[in-house]
Amino acid sequence: MKTLIVKSVGSYLNILSYLSKPYAAKKALNLFTKPRKGRVLKHQIDFLETAFNEELNYEEHPIMTYRWLGKKETILLVHGWESNSYRWRPLVSELLKKGYTVVALDAPAHGRSGSKEFNALLYAEFINVVATRFNPSIIIAHSVGGMATTAFQNKYQLPDLEKLILLGAPSEFKDIISRYVDMLGYNNRISHQLNQVILKRFGVTPDMFSSAKLLNTIQTEGLIIHDKEDTIIPYEDALLINRAYKNSTLISTEGLGHSLNNALVREHIYNFLEA
Repeated sequence: MKTLIVKSVGSYLNILSYLSKPYAAKKALNLFTKPRKGRVLKHQIDFLETAFNEELNYEEHPIMTYRWLGKKETILLVHGWESNSYRWRPLVSELLKKGYTVVALDAPAHGRSGSKEFNALLYAEFINVVATRFNPSIIIAHSVGGMATTAFQNKYQLPDLEKLILLGAPSEFKDIISRYVDMLGYNNRISHQLNQVILKRFGVTPDMFSSAKLLNTIQTEGLIIHDKEDTIIPYEDALLINRAYKNSTLISTEGLGHSLNNALVREHIYNFLEA
């Protein structure tokens, strides 16, 4: 049923493209940038309120942050698409036992943060505001949060960042768009026009935005963890990132999927942090 609904939306926009190709492509991009879930749910509130909640701002957008105090270095946690800071609950609990200060933020249009839409470039600016406020020495980022983090560090080169951990992170934005086009079944009129709409809105075309290329300028010690059976972000993305990110180590898992919210992954993270 879900697949049928998705394909029906794609068919509608395909028909619309014959009336106005730019309008149909704009609608397709709007659909792509608006998460269907990720706002804070009732059962998540108690955990998030164990932290110091502090709202920061980027332009007109509020950024919700959560801070748990420890005596060791500050770790910033950056979640992915259709999620929020609650996804880090198991990791936060164990990092606190190890003495770290932990900060998490909600992405644009996610959790308790503002904006009506999400994109990695806006997320990178959110990360910069939070990093400026809390000065983390370590960042752990999941999925598209990893793409946003590489864009942030490429642009701002946070000098005190010592370690960067990327979990299931995508490399090529053009591949993300291609998978989206395939999932909705868009015709060539929309897929070709999408490049122009994205360029106009964000100042880059999909093939210009690559985490692998951005990581060429980053010297921070890195750890990449990616599951070989990830059905959301292909394992090949991890190989691209690892080849470009010269100061990184790749750990491959099997059977853990895209979320990587697993005790084995957390153990790899602790070993890297305390090496």
